[in-house]
Amino acid sequence: MSAGLNSDRDVNPGHPTTDKKLADFDPVKKPKRNKFAFACAILASVASILLGYDIGVMSGAKNYIQTDFKLSDVQVGLLVGTLNWYSLFGSAAAGVTSDWIGRRYTIVVAGAIFFVGALLMGFSTNYAFLMVARFVAGIGVGFALMIAPVYTAEVSPASSRGFLTSFPEVFINAGILLGYLSNYAFSKLPANLGWRVMLGIGAVPSVFLALVVLAMPESPRWLVMQGRLGDARKVLDKTSDSKEESQQRLSDIKEAAGIPQDCNDDLVQVQKNSHGQGVWKELFIHPTRPVRHILICGIGIHFFQQASGIDAVVLYSTDIFAKAGITSSSHKLLATVAVGFTKTVFILVATFLLDRIGRRPLLLSSVGGMVLSLSALGFGLTMIDHSHEKLPWALALSIAMVLAFVAFFSIGMGPVTWVYSSEIFPLRLRAQGTGIGVAINRVTSGVISTTFIMLYKAISIGGAFFLFAGIAAVAWVFFYACYPETRGRTFRGHGSAFR
Repeated sequence: MSAGLNSDRDVNPGHPTTDKKLADFDPVKKPKRNKFAFACAILASVASILLGYDIGVMSGAKNYIQTDFKLSDVQVGLLVGTLNWYSLFGSAAAGVTSDWIGRRYTIVVAGAIFFVGALLMGFSTNYAFLMVARFVAGIGVGFALMIAPVYTAEVSPASSRGFLTSFPEVFINAGILLGYLSNYAFSKLPANLGWRVMLGIGAVPSVFLALVVLAMPESPRWLVMQGRLGDARKVLDKTSDSKEESQQRLSDIKEAAGIPQDCNDDLVQVQKNSHGQGVWKELFIHPTRPVRHILICGIGIHFFQQASGIDAVVLYSTDIFAKAGITSSSHKLLATVAVGFTKTVFILVATFLLDRIGRRPLLLSSVGGMVLSLSALGFGLTMIDHSHEKLPWALALSIAMVLAFVAFFSIGMGPVTWVYSSEIFPLRLRAQGTGIGVAINRVTSGVISTTFIMLYKAISIGGAFFLFAGIAAVAWVFFYACYPETRGRTFRGHGSAFR
């Protein structure tokens, strides 16, 4: 067959039909996964374990803390939810800090602050002391939430940016699972000791985080902003799929930094307007139409991610399982481990789909599944609430729908939020734009997690999940109307998608 094909080409060397047919047999070459960028994304995303662990561990620890300190439901809600409010200060500071000392050392700052907060929580002697410790830990969480997706997006090549930028969400889920496992492992300790160990052991990931940063390069974007073109070029060569892509990425960053394209010195003088001056004006006071669209999308996706109730399910899973009819404390904690395992498995599946299927299809199918599972969960819990006898089918439905909800969330809404918000903002606006998105995320999460107990006592636990289903339905319409696909686009090219 090979000889026949070669002879055809000899007889008709320029025959277009023959050439086209032969070309059709050539496989499309996909760029190989860049291992260096992969390693950098993993190391940076370890920071996200800090938030995940706190969410998971507090789900179980809050019950023991309430008993030990004799807290009211309002105090428990504040204890659980205010970390999200506190993290706002960390997120706001992280944007400025990362422009000042670099992305890499900002990750070290995040780990150091959370380390102190975790130790303080473990040694808390009363409710006031514990709230101060939560404030410190919240600052660290805010730093980690903001910097991990920014750094990952800035080192990732376009071909695998969705895959790599979803890593922070993967590690949040891994942290949640570790928190659930910690609850189950230490639940047999005396009540006044068990919750302290659960919270205090959270200092361990932050130590590991400070060590792994030593193996990471600095963000090429930050290096260019400091005038270190030679160092940036080396990082881009290592984290790009080809030399051409490396040069294109450097060109885009130079344009954003106001450096002439023909300037190729290793060290150049960069005019520093400020670390952020002018950006806020461009975002809020005089935004162009594409920037306004980008800002609405960045804020909207973070708002709906939390307003659809994910933190209510994850933080109060033991309460939901108790309402569903599970009475044993160990069985409730074991059920939360199933929630954490499901979230982790489906987020891992999502990482492989983001760059194959695209952000928009995953987001819409994910939110559609969330609407259905939340509605079914609301129905099951309402039936249990209004029945005077045990309903095994409603119990099974409620547990299955909790697992289905976290699965649908993790396969789309969870990772796409961080991927989308980190890649839609132009280079010059990314640090501040991502910081705004994280702030909205944490405010919304804080409202939901602080008020959930009061909400379900006011409108019933089934009614609370019907409310979340309604919010998720509104989110689906919003995403369908406003969100373009960004898979495979360079950062420079995203503006055209928002015109």
